Amino acid sequence: MQLETVTLKIPEILYQRLVNTAGATQRPLEEIILHALQVGSPPAYDDVPAEFQADIAGLDKLDDTTLWQIAKSKKTPADMERYNILLDSNSSRQLTDAERLELMQLRHEADLFMLRKAQAAALLRWRGHIVPAL
Repeated sequence: MQLETVTLKIPEILYQRLVNTAGATQRPLEEIILHALQVGSPPAYDDVPAEFQADIAGLDKLDDTTLWQIAKSKKTPADMERYNILLDSNSSRQLTDAERLELMQLRHEADLFMLRKAQAAALLRWRGHIVPAL
């Protein structure tokens, strides 16, 4: 197969994501760029709410083993108990200010948890893994 050399200017953010992926997968940057050209760029996260973007962006730098751990992670019933209690209370009565703040914090944590799982699975698929429904 004949190879051609191309000089291409790309946005810094995309370049950094490709570099991060190369480092995380311990593969040459050229291989990652060729993969991106064949299957598309790494999964985007720019439609994620701004408050979560830094956390989601950091997943690019993680190795596959760590991404699998995140993708397979689950909340236990004990983890969700207080959240569910507050949700039930919110529908049956007025929450106190402290309860409302706690519910907001728990909702934020739950949202971040699910976004991290989804992005980890998307990155694993992009890196060539078969990811079952988790």
